[in-house]
Amino acid sequence: MNHIEASLALAASSAAAGAKLYCQSWSPADAPKGIIILVHGYDEHSSRYAYFAEHCVKHGFAVHTLDHWGHGKSDGINGFVPEFSVYHDGLDTLLDQIPADQQALPWILVGHSLGGLISASYLLENQSRFAAAVLSGPAIKATEEPSSFMKGLSRFLSKAAPKMGVLGLDANGVSRDPKVVAAYLADPLVSGAKISARLAAEMMENMEMVQDQAARITLPMLLLHGADDSLTAPEGSVFLNDNISSEEKALKIYPGLFHEIFNEPEKDTVLTDMTDWIEHILEK
Repeated sequence: MNHIEASLALAASSAAAGAKLYCQSWSPADAPKGIIILVHGYDEHSSRYAYFAEHCVKHGFAVHTLDHWGHGKSDGINGFVPEFSVYHDGLDTLLDQIPADQQALPWILVGHSLGGLISASYLLENQSRFAAAVLSGPAIKATEEPSSFMKGLSRFLSKAAPKMGVLGLDANGVSRDPKVVAAYLADPLVSGAKISARLAAEMMENMEMVQDQAARITLPMLLLHGADDSLTAPEGSVFLNDNISSEEKALKIYPGLFHEIFNEPEKDTVLTDMTDWIEHILEK
């Protein structure tokens, strides 16, 4: 397995122009049969997906990923984003650097949690770039739907105090495996920062946009969610499955599993479900 680390710079047109983003890739020794573009979640980073990448490489896929602005080894402010589009700019930059010999291969977009929301909103304008998409625990619906008052307050705070932390995540909701939770809490690249007022407002706006425009998505899509996910609502995955226009789509809700289904004790089953589905789509 080949592993490459690099640094990317966001374009001058980005709201975070010039920021350096850490990226990495894993690829099989032989030519890959497809490319997985991995989009990680909030307050984590791409190196938490080494086991995920190892599984994909064993099945003949190369994996390309990056640390979002404000995450991991990339530039930026923990918990904050100037505009949600900065995440899309990062994806654009990552895709632009994929090696020439992999450009013609099928690309599969895989997004987890906040990365699922980033991926879903990115697909609204860019789905033609991909052969399929997989969303894991995507942040499409809140676990508790915010009231009109809270939405208004969020928009106000986004402008008045954009960097103020407003929402913390419970690390115990990450996985049922105590070792995973302990490693997450001890990880120096996990900041523990609360979601800022700006990011919260940007997330709500993009969640509403994806819900309103879900029917525009026609790409083959697999939706995966833990039934006992306390951080993102399984109803969001159900909603997407019911509302996207894709002829090829599948929904798997795993009983008893928490948020990070790729880090649960049943992770091998989940990962196999994912690669089996991708291989099924590519064989068509």
